[in-house]
Amino acid sequence: MVERAAVTEVTREEGGSATTRASAASALELRPKARPELARVEYVLHGAVGAVELGARGLERERMIDFSASTNPLGPPPGVLEALRSLSSEMVARYPDPTAAGLRRELAARLGVDAEQVICGNGSSEIIWLLALAYARPAPERVLIVGPTFGEYARACRLMGADVEWHVADAAGGFAVDVESLARQIGATRPRLLCLCNPNNPTGIYLRRAAIERVAAACMGAGSMLVVDEAYLSFVDNPESLIGMLEAGHVFLLRSMTKNFGLAGIRLGYGVGARDVVAELRKAQAPWSVSAVAQAAGEAALEDEGYMERSRRAVWAARRRLVDGMSALGFGVHEPTANFVLAGIPDGWESAAQLREALFAQGCVVRDCASFGLPGYIRVGVRARAECERLVAAMATVIEERAQ
Repeated sequence: MVERAAVTEVTREEGGSATTRASAASALELRPKARPELARVEYVLHGAVGAVELGARGLERERMIDFSASTNPLGPPPGVLEALRSLSSEMVARYPDPTAAGLRRELAARLGVDAEQVICGNGSSEIIWLLALAYARPAPERVLIVGPTFGEYARACRLMGADVEWHVADAAGGFAVDVESLARQIGATRPRLLCLCNPNNPTGIYLRRAAIERVAAACMGAGSMLVVDEAYLSFVDNPESLIGMLEAGHVFLLRSMTKNFGLAGIRLGYGVGARDVVAELRKAQAPWSVSAVAQAAGEAALEDEGYMERSRRAVWAARRRLVDGMSALGFGVHEPTANFVLAGIPDGWESAAQLREALFAQGCVVRDCASFGLPGYIRVGVRARAECERLVAAMATVIEERAQ
């Protein structure tokens, strides 16, 4: 076993003095190689404009309205901020409960399940990675993903070495999912995991329970686990609960308190499934991944019983303004179901990236959907109605300027 960090070479110079230099080539030969699966993994671009991009443009965050992320436009419930202000120095100084037991009990009571069926995470994205750690296996084992969709499903499973296959909904068909075709692919592929975002990010397609039951039946027959990511479910009009489908043990649900309660800076999500599945995920989870701050924020958010209903009303009103305004400007708007709007760019624009760049100059940021494989589309997160009005005005301005 080689323990040294580098090989050194000593050369004698004139006068007998010695210089020592590290041999970079030898050091690289001795250093452990990264796992080969990393060659198949690329960083996934997400929404929310970052400080680096703003700094490179010489812009301040306070001067921009960020529509590229899809969270609750109302921000966190007032009780969350009060709970955070009341945190004691002792609570901050000590380690948090590694199981988030109090928060899990509150969630379980509202869902009508046992607390042992709930796992909390550093955002629902952490639980996606836990599912990959626990269940994805190296090729030839496979994972099937319904796309275009959130990129972390594929990234996490590829890092575990699994082959990733896709069932991609076609833009020409309005991104509708052909459930029977998907069921046949499940039977042929027999994936270990099937990842389905519902409503889907970024297309907004929402499958009703009957369709999910058909997919779940196909998964049961193929020995697959169906992972339904319901991060945006709370913003759907008249959603249908899938909690009753957990008993069979091959359906697992993901939820996002980050999205629901405007906690993007804190990160909080949870998963719900069979007890044995949750137990396996806990074995894969890093200790203390859900901070004391996040647990306190989550418990306080759940206490505000009327918050989500207020949020839905605000989102639906502002969303309608976006849909109407963008449609009038020539965007190919797909009727939304959640707190974001997917739209094809108007005629005269070469790409969504080009349109995004133009809107930057107007103080607005939208999501370029090229990272979803949709370079001709933007995704707009619903914000407060006044901010949505400003975005529509900014869009009208850049379209008019381009036409001149």
